[in-house]
Amino acid sequence: MSYPRTPIGDVWLGIDLGTQSVRALAVLDDGTVVGSGSAGLASHRDGPRHEQDPEQWWQAVGTACRHALADVAPQAVRAVAVDATSGTVLLVDRDGRPLTPALMYDDTRAADEVNRVNDVGAAVWEILGYRRMQPSWALPKLLWLIREYAALLPEARLAHQNDFINQRLTGHQVPTDLSNALKTGAQLITESWPLDVLDTLGVPARLMPYLVRSGTTIGAVSASAAIQTRIPAGTAVISGATDGCAAQLGAGALRVGSWNSVLGTTLVVKGVTRELVRDPLAVVYSHKSPNGQWLPGGASSTGAGIISRDYAGRDLAELNHGAAHHEPAAVLAYPLVSRGERFPFVAPQAEAFLLGTPQTDAERYAAVLQGVAFIERLCFDYLDLIGAPVDGDIVLTGGATRNEYWNQLRADVLHRPLTLPTNAEPALGMAVLAASPQRNVADVALEMVRTSRIIEPRADAAGRYDETYARFLAELEGRGWLSGPAATHARERTKR
Repeated sequence: MSYPRTPIGDVWLGIDLGTQSVRALAVLDDGTVVGSGSAGLASHRDGPRHEQDPEQWWQAVGTACRHALADVAPQAVRAVAVDATSGTVLLVDRDGRPLTPALMYDDTRAADEVNRVNDVGAAVWEILGYRRMQPSWALPKLLWLIREYAALLPEARLAHQNDFINQRLTGHQVPTDLSNALKTGAQLITESWPLDVLDTLGVPARLMPYLVRSGTTIGAVSASAAIQTRIPAGTAVISGATDGCAAQLGAGALRVGSWNSVLGTTLVVKGVTRELVRDPLAVVYSHKSPNGQWLPGGASSTGAGIISRDYAGRDLAELNHGAAHHEPAAVLAYPLVSRGERFPFVAPQAEAFLLGTPQTDAERYAAVLQGVAFIERLCFDYLDLIGAPVDGDIVLTGGATRNEYWNQLRADVLHRPLTLPTNAEPALGMAVLAASPQRNVADVALEMVRTSRIIEPRADAAGRYDETYARFLAELEGRGWLSGPAATHARERTKR
């Protein structure tokens, strides 16, 4: 893709540190992308362990940024922000040099530490609504690092993935953002570390970076970093967020009551509330927005990964055409990418099911698409039950949005208009954040995030799926996975 040379206007740079690559976007105030770049990353996996070399991140950031800024006038670049995978941590020395490998977001080697973390921090985790940490979260992994690298502790400091890059950009120690610090145990209400909990766990306070909200200016690009990245020296460095929050920023779902429904390999739903939502089942937990509001969300085990797994190499256009003759399908599907459900209910024992015998491949495929849409609908029913406002825009992102038939089906099942943005990359979300200091980030997103189109539910589809959805609820409830109150509330919302 070619971009205009020497764009007129301010340029905001967003950097997304993914698992397999680094992506950089240079973006104007109106959302026009004037430069992009990427560079690959390699991982080392061994059973529950997943590591990356932090120095590789910095080399990839340099490559991606040089490409993104190749045709951008240096004087136009105003600020840069970096997102990273949630829960990825390492220990660094005072100068930001890595002392350990990076333990990645899905590394679960700290399984032996997590019970102690949950026992000691139970009161704090309860206040914050998520109630229990998981082995892949950053705080259990920090305890593992402290135990395994005890000899290095006198010179060590904790760094999240984007902290490492921000220190390389600025040339000095940097605070960490509340978004990445959530899984390290930050008390998001008071915006501080729970020092009594950390002390009891044996975590020295000097290891922990200062805390700031996402969107805070934390330094400026140094001369040496400018040579590596082509980001002009003196460019403001803005504290970033997790990749999931970055994607929400890129989708523009930042008004209270609005939601970003991300249908990729799995289904992730994230929204905005004024007050912290406390979920008695702890399937929903909240990040803190740059403006002090809350970003609740949850991740299901359903998703488009079922299509890539079960229909690899198939003509989806042909299957979509066939599925249109089964609205609703006579068979009922609860499709899961993997065993167990996490949202909108917790059921580790849950397994995918298909009730009835599909007469054709197209009917089975239709039931799978509808099953995912029913879970998405149940997510919003459950969010409404626990007091989250769900009356705002719903923005669709993720790889499944390439399937136009599925987009329309989801609008019909939800009885809601759905918004498709032109570009919802996490790197775009970081460009939005880079432009947000001294402004409301939602206002910035309104200017920078472009809408591709609105999908309206078809008038002749009103109520078409309600009976099948009721059967779906009854089946989940009968298996003991979905609670009675949640099922009853979903049925009541169907009648409204």
